[in-house]
Amino acid sequence: MAAATSPAAPEQTPKTPTSGPVPFNFSQPPIIEGFNPLPRAKDESFKEKLIRKTKENPFVPVGCLGTAGALMYGLRAFHQGKTRQSQLLMRGRILAQGFTVVALVVGVLATALKPKQ
Repeated sequence: MAAATSPAAPEQTPKTPTSGPVPFNFSQPPIIEGFNPLPRAKDESFKEKLIRKTKENPFVPVGCLGTAGALMYGLRAFHQGKTRQSQLLMRGRILAQGFTVVALVVGVLATALKPKQ
Protein backbone atom coordinates (compact mmCIF):
# COMPACT_ATOMS: atom_id res chain seq x y z
CA MET A 1 0.00 0.00 0.00
CA ALA A 2 1.23 3.32 -0.87
CA ALA A 3 0.70 6.11 1.55
CA ALA A 4 -0.53 9.27 0.04
CA THR A 5 1.61 12.14 1.09
CA SER A 6 0.37 15.64 1.01
CA PRO A 7 2.34 18.76 1.54
CA ALA A 8 2.56 19.64 5.24
CA ALA A 9 0.22 22.45 6.17
CA PRO A 10 1.76 24.97 8.51
CA GLU A 11 0.30 24.97 12.04
CA GLN A 12 -2.23 27.70 12.47
CA THR A 13 -1.88 29.63 15.71
CA PRO A 14 -4.53 32.02 16.94
CA LYS A 15 -3.45 35.55 16.38
CA THR A 16 -3.76 38.06 19.24
CA PRO A 17 -5.20 41.40 18.29
CA THR A 18 -2.51 44.03 18.31
CA SER A 19 -4.90 46.95 18.20
CA GLY A 20 -8.06 47.78 20.13
CA PRO A 21 -8.86 48.22 23.80
CA VAL A 22 -7.47 45.83 26.40
CA PRO A 23 -10.34 44.06 28.19
CA PHE A 24 -9.11 44.97 31.68
CA ASN A 25 -6.02 46.71 32.95
CA PHE A 26 -5.26 45.71 36.54
CA SER A 27 -3.13 48.80 37.16
CA GLN A 28 -6.10 51.15 36.53
CA PRO A 29 -9.60 51.20 38.04
CA PRO A 30 -12.32 49.97 35.68
CA ILE A 31 -14.04 52.53 33.49
CA ILE A 32 -17.77 52.52 34.10
CA GLU A 33 -19.88 54.44 31.64
CA GLY A 34 -21.77 57.28 33.31
CA PHE A 35 -19.82 57.08 36.58
CA ASN A 36 -17.23 59.67 37.53
CA PRO A 37 -15.66 58.93 40.92
CA LEU A 38 -14.73 61.88 43.08
CA PRO A 39 -11.01 62.11 43.69
CA ARG A 40 -9.91 61.67 47.28
CA ALA A 41 -8.37 64.74 48.81
CA LYS A 42 -6.00 62.60 50.84
CA ASP A 43 -5.95 59.37 52.74
CA GLU A 44 -6.30 59.98 56.46
CA SER A 45 -5.15 57.85 59.34
CA PHE A 46 -7.45 56.39 61.98
CA LYS A 47 -6.49 59.09 64.47
CA GLU A 48 -7.14 61.92 61.99
CA LYS A 49 -10.52 60.45 61.05
CA LEU A 50 -11.49 59.99 64.72
CA ILE A 51 -10.62 63.62 65.49
CA ARG A 52 -12.54 64.87 62.43
CA LYS A 53 -15.63 62.81 63.25
CA THR A 54 -15.51 63.88 66.91
CA LYS A 55 -15.43 67.53 65.85
CA GLU A 56 -18.40 66.95 63.52
CA ASN A 57 -20.56 65.28 66.19
CA PRO A 58 -19.06 65.41 69.72
CA PHE A 59 -22.09 63.83 71.41
CA VAL A 60 -21.48 60.35 69.98
CA PRO A 61 -18.12 59.80 71.74
CA VAL A 62 -19.58 61.28 74.94
CA GLY A 63 -22.48 58.80 74.75
CA CYS A 64 -20.10 55.91 74.05
CA LEU A 65 -17.91 56.80 77.03
CA GLY A 66 -21.00 57.19 79.24
CA THR A 67 -22.27 53.78 78.13
CA ALA A 68 -18.92 52.10 78.76
CA GLY A 69 -18.52 53.82 82.14
CA ALA A 70 -21.99 52.84 83.35
CA LEU A 71 -21.41 49.28 82.19
CA MET A 72 -18.07 48.98 83.96
CA TYR A 73 -19.33 50.45 87.24
CA GLY A 74 -22.51 48.37 87.03
CA LEU A 75 -20.56 45.15 86.53
CA ARG A 76 -18.26 46.09 89.41
CA ALA A 77 -21.23 46.76 91.70
CA PHE A 78 -22.81 43.46 90.63
CA HIS A 79 -19.57 41.62 91.43
CA GLN A 80 -19.46 43.25 94.87
CA GLY A 81 -23.05 42.18 95.57
CA LYS A 82 -24.59 45.66 95.48
CA THR A 83 -27.67 44.67 93.52
CA ARG A 84 -29.57 47.97 93.88
CA GLN A 85 -26.62 50.05 92.67
CA SER A 86 -25.98 47.54 89.88
CA GLN A 87 -29.59 47.82 88.66
CA LEU A 88 -29.45 51.63 88.70
CA LEU A 89 -26.20 51.63 86.73
CA MET A 90 -27.60 49.19 84.16
CA ARG A 91 -30.59 51.51 83.69
CA GLY A 92 -28.15 54.38 83.32
CA ARG A 93 -26.34 52.37 80.67
CA ILE A 94 -29.58 51.98 78.73
CA LEU A 95 -30.15 55.74 78.93
CA ALA A 96 -26.58 56.40 77.72
CA GLN A 97 -27.11 53.99 74.81
CA GLY A 98 -30.32 55.79 73.90
CA PHE A 99 -28.50 59.12 74.04
CA THR A 100 -25.81 57.73 71.72
CA VAL A 101 -28.37 56.45 69.20
CA VAL A 102 -30.20 59.80 69.20
CA ALA A 103 -26.87 61.61 68.70
CA LEU A 104 -26.07 59.33 65.74
CA VAL A 105 -29.46 59.94 64.12
CA VAL A 106 -29.23 63.70 64.63
CA GLY A 107 -25.70 63.69 63.18
CA VAL A 108 -26.79 61.73 60.11
CA LEU A 109 -29.78 64.02 59.54
CA ALA A 110 -27.62 67.13 59.97
CA THR A 111 -25.13 65.78 57.45
CA ALA A 112 -27.87 64.86 54.98
CA LEU A 113 -29.55 68.26 55.24
CA LYS A 114 -26.30 70.24 55.02
CA PRO A 115 -26.02 71.93 51.63
CA LYS A 116 -23.38 70.55 49.28
CA GLN A 117 -20.34 72.75 48.79
